[in-house]
Amino acid sequence: MTKLNIDTLRTWEGRSQKSSDKVSLTPVHALSATLDRDPGVIKEGDRLPPLWHWLYCRELALQNNLDTDGHQRRGDFLPPSPFPRRMWAGGRILFEGDILIGEPIERTSTIKHVAHKEGRRGPLLLVTIEHTITGATGKIVEEQDLVFLEQPKGPLDLRASPAPEEPCDWSEQATPSVAMLFRFSALTFNAHRIHYDRDYARDVEFYPDLVVHGPLTALLLADFADRNTDQRLSKFNFRAHRPMFVDRTMNLDGRKVDDGLKLRVLDDSGSITMTANATIT
Repeated sequence: MTKLNIDTLRTWEGRSQKSSDKVSLTPVHALSATLDRDPGVIKEGDRLPPLWHWLYCRELALQNNLDTDGHQRRGDFLPPSPFPRRMWAGGRILFEGDILIGEPIERTSTIKHVAHKEGRRGPLLLVTIEHTITGATGKIVEEQDLVFLEQPKGPLDLRASPAPEEPCDWSEQATPSVAMLFRFSALTFNAHRIHYDRDYARDVEFYPDLVVHGPLTALLLADFADRNTDQRLSKFNFRAHRPMFVDRTMNLDGRKVDDGLKLRVLDDSGSITMTANATIT
């Protein structure tokens, strides 16, 4: 059992760092092409679509500062978790005004909370980070929940758990390919090897295949919601339930509820992989 000194790790709470960037058009066009959209539709001065801020203010870790999983070594901004396996478990995003393509932005990132918990698969470390992204006419406040787990000793238990039937107003399918995962990793400067190194994903982290990025699934879901309503998203909260794998078809469902939209993603077994709620204005 890995030892964890939670008192030491909690001293990271309150740590902050700043970064700046320009919301340049090229990454927007590249992500549009990755999603099979006409890149020329979005132009400079347009609003940045929801969650596309993940293309900017990226972690630019030096190559010699990467850990064996491809992530930046912990102990600088992120606490030095003794658990090596990292997952982005969910988040809560508030949109105020619009971030415009072409404008400069600034991001302030703060470690809000560090906690030790017992999960279904054993002990874990939960780290919550708050990012505040500001532009000239808009602001995004985002909380990210990162989970660190012990390395599994064998194949993960991913038995199907078919979701109950629910009414939906819109539904569509997507099948993330190896090329899509590679492009999204490049656009977000994400070197986590589970998304492009099949041998590492299978032999070290014991996944059956390459893993679809949680943020990619969330972005697809937010894009799905944004395209099916004539109102803007003002809040978007999502939670990952189980991993999705490359070349398997996911089903995106959405419906209107009293306070906004209820959304979910089902994998090829009919199991829920992600749920989300959106508030529209």
